[in-house]
Amino acid sequence: MLLIKNGKIITEDLILVDHDLLIKDDEIYRIAPAGEIEMSAEMEVLDAFGGYISPGFIDLHSDYIEHMTAPRPTSLMNFPMSLRETEKELVTHGITTMFHSLSLYKSTEYSYKPIREPENVRKLIDLIDQTHTMKHLVRHRFHARYEIDNLDDIDCLKEYVSEKKVHLVSFMDHTPGQGQYRHLEIYRNTLRGYNDYSDEAIDGMILTHQTKEKLTIERMKEIALLARENNIAVASHDDDSIEKLELVQSFGTNISEFPITLEIARKAHESGMHTIAGAPNVLLGGSHSGNLSASEAIQDGSIDILCSDYYPAALLHAVFELVNNYGMDLVDMFKLVTINPAKAVKMDHELGSIREGKKADLLIIEKIPDDFPVITSVIVDGKLIQRTNYRL
Repeated sequence: MLLIKNGKIITEDLILVDHDLLIKDDEIYRIAPAGEIEMSAEMEVLDAFGGYISPGFIDLHSDYIEHMTAPRPTSLMNFPMSLRETEKELVTHGITTMFHSLSLYKSTEYSYKPIREPENVRKLIDLIDQTHTMKHLVRHRFHARYEIDNLDDIDCLKEYVSEKKVHLVSFMDHTPGQGQYRHLEIYRNTLRGYNDYSDEAIDGMILTHQTKEKLTIERMKEIALLARENNIAVASHDDDSIEKLELVQSFGTNISEFPITLEIARKAHESGMHTIAGAPNVLLGGSHSGNLSASEAIQDGSIDILCSDYYPAALLHAVFELVNNYGMDLVDMFKLVTINPAKAVKMDHELGSIREGKKADLLIIEKIPDDFPVITSVIVDGKLIQRTNYRL
């Protein structure tokens, strides 16, 4: 048993002070006023030193594993090493459940990423699945990001779902002229950032993408139904119109990732969808693609989940940025990275909040000079897996 003392416990409703938290085996066993829990010989004591005690962060969308596995276009690292080194980094940022967002792309004009080759995606999917039965630090999950022009991999995606290796499915459409790239000049500038393309070459790429064959609505419904039958949440990506929202909802989509405008985020939220924005968007003061401002949408109440997207450190700092610079409520901001994502992927019965009987995935967050938040302890499944001591 592990007894955590001297912390401020962040629950779903309020911050408990002068309370102790007792972990037994892998669960939160008891929360009680300080000193009420009797000490016993088998108890270890963890001092929170006045820091916050938070649920572990649940990250539904991050392609960071791609960077760790292929840090350069021509460099492909050992996969098991990459996953183990990735989870060591995730722990330091408080991410105790990671949905690795692996892309099932057909082709792209951006810089070549060998990790997105089908055989490499398969290797990583299998490796993520194997973590459930071997030593590991965090909960690894697979978020299948399916680009709807990739007709070649439909059967592979269905196979992954049937094998219980998929934990979230999202449909993506990066066709220029809509979605993330509804402003074609942003698309042009993005391409120029990767390669020295001529205007004529870019015009040809735009035409190719706008006219190529894509997954039919019927096939999307078929995949979404298979996912739902396997209790897997389904997400749409870069929603840019009310019509698209209504369409994706018609086949059971319950998550809207990165809605393009405040109007669309608000509509998705009002219609009962979970809405996701990137935490880096908060830290950067807006979208790198010129789309929705995450901080504005959170203040509006139309975004209820933050993901790290490509920068794991962003989750912790975005929470405190929203509190310190925008006057948001701390308890509500922690929900963006804990209980809300847990609800979106149907894990909230076990994870996402501090409550007796739930899994003990917990963080201790302290402040060092300049009001800088740091994670000093990480507990997963009741086990203390990391303790960091800052020194003078």
